[in-house]
Amino acid sequence: MITVIEQAVQARLIATAPKVETVPVTLCYDRADPFAVRMAFPALATLEGVEVSWTFARELLSSGIRQPSGTGDVRVRPYDGDRTTIEFHAAEGVAIVLMVTGELQRFLDRAAVVVPLGLEHHYLDMDHSLAELMRGSC
Repeated sequence: MITVIEQAVQARLIATAPKVETVPVTLCYDRADPFAVRMAFPALATLEGVEVSWTFARELLSSGIRQPSGTGDVRVRPYDGDRTTIEFHAAEGVAIVLMVTGELQRFLDRAAVVVPLGLEHHYLDMDHSLAELMRGSC
């Protein structure tokens, strides 16, 4: 049974320091962390010159392709009928990427096969999470 979904997509950088217009981005969903998605940017697209990953709620991505969503470090909103804007806010500045909504929806559909929306809580390993939280406290 598949427990991890990865999908390569193209993102168009709208506002960022490096002079790169389009970069390959990797979307990742792991059943071990059922509420989250991870978006990894290659080194060539970052100020530090190293791969940077952002982890945020799967529901934020899902709702953001239909309506403006998010008020924190990650904000997602429809741009036009075919594209979605994702904003990443950090101390160093803001990066805005434009992605094809169909690719994001395809990724979300694949993730929903691994863990259906609304059933994420059934896939949490509370014993493991509690052990990780308590590790080193005794």
